[in-house]
Amino acid sequence: MSTPTLMVQGTTSDAGKSLLVTALCRWLSRQGVRVAPFKPQNMALNSAVTIDGGEIGRAQAVQAQACGLEPHTDMNPVLLKPNTDTGAQVIIHGRAVANMNARDYHDYKRVARAAVLESYQRLAARYDAVIVEGAGSPAEINLRHHDIANMGFAEAVDCPVILVADIDRGGVFAHLVGTLELLSETERRRIVGFVINRFRGDIALLQPGLDWLERHTGRPVLGVLPYLHGLHLEAEDAVMTHQAEKHGNVLHVVVPVLPRISNHTDFDPLRLHPQVELLFVGPGDNVPAADLIILPGSKSVRADLAWLRAHGWETAIRRHLRYGGKVIGICGGFQMLGLSLHDPYGLEGDAGSSDGLGLFDLETTLARDKQLRNVRGTLAIDDAPVSGYEIHAGVTAGPALAHPAVHLGHRSDGALSEDGQILGTYLHGLFESPPACTALLAWSGLDDAQTLDYHAQREASIGRLADAVAAHLDTARLRSIIKPVAEPA
Repeated sequence: MSTPTLMVQGTTSDAGKSLLVTALCRWLSRQGVRVAPFKPQNMALNSAVTIDGGEIGRAQAVQAQACGLEPHTDMNPVLLKPNTDTGAQVIIHGRAVANMNARDYHDYKRVARAAVLESYQRLAARYDAVIVEGAGSPAEINLRHHDIANMGFAEAVDCPVILVADIDRGGVFAHLVGTLELLSETERRRIVGFVINRFRGDIALLQPGLDWLERHTGRPVLGVLPYLHGLHLEAEDAVMTHQAEKHGNVLHVVVPVLPRISNHTDFDPLRLHPQVELLFVGPGDNVPAADLIILPGSKSVRADLAWLRAHGWETAIRRHLRYGGKVIGICGGFQMLGLSLHDPYGLEGDAGSSDGLGLFDLETTLARDKQLRNVRGTLAIDDAPVSGYEIHAGVTAGPALAHPAVHLGHRSDGALSEDGQILGTYLHGLFESPPACTALLAWSGLDDAQTLDYHAQREASIGRLADAVAAHLDTARLRSIIKPVAEPA
């Protein structure tokens, strides 16, 4: 390992790996270090389109922003997008190669490992430092053989590891000590320190535990990161249902939590908007009255459409429209609004066709080649500028497309119903452009909609994370670990 490389692993999922990698990337970038993020293997249905025309996990796209870089497929060479409880679409270097069940993928890991090391070597050749994010926990005994996501990668490139744990969920010392206990001796030697995440309260009360942890393990606590209230970073996969209570003139928006919901980060700008009350509705929950219903993206559109019908959404949507409500369908949600969906090759499940909701006169057929694009254009509503990205295998055709929702230079996208109540588009990131978000909220019935700059908010959150590293971690020790590239700020 010639290029300084540091890996962040976690005692559990959602321990703070993505957060800490993002923070370290910005902290190093502030010091003039040309740093790149890397995640060998990611399992997530939230993805982003890269500058080289592939797709990676959205967390790595945010980490690229922290480094001042455009996202690239080398930053996440293996992406697994679950489409059933036991299988996933396997994406290598940004391109889908196959659908595999867990056992088949385990046998395929040798190929995936080669892709991982190839991407890492390219990044290491181009940048001064590489900050690597692990996946899940390194102590998952059943996944140790042929591991490429955690210690298997760290041993392959001979890099040190920081272990992060979330104190907010409880049991932080058991998580750290137990994880160490389940590692092999060579793997334990790679752990150069601990970071404790999301601490609230008086650090003096925690100090005896930190002292014991250092004595017991012989490893330093590199720092304790505080619970950063109001921090927003895009979730790697889990649906973030909590939002602050809103007051005054509020638009009520409802989104079904489909079993295979994808790119639910589309709704983060709405969650953060001071005038929007966004509610994710799961199985067993009644569909509440709303101003706007949004059907999200899906990794298994026909199966998720059947789920919608089984949970009463078709009836609820038709009732909502009769009372003058608005509906938006994004990507898979747009496909559901048509007359029918065809999957002749069984790309998302069993081959076959399904009736759509029949709200647009169009049909969608899934093709083998996925369409991946970053795009810019204008909405049909108020000619508002919009930017976003497309990730879909669907090819949609029909008369409804004669009234597009978005104009993209020499082509158009989606559909807008003649009565102006229903909008469908393939564009993810629809609400991230401030003018587009404001126009869509006004179209949905929000008077005097405020403008929210989502990108500025995300940039501010990344800055807060870097500030927390500088204030609460042992930066001298960090510099010695990532030597010799990081000079004192």
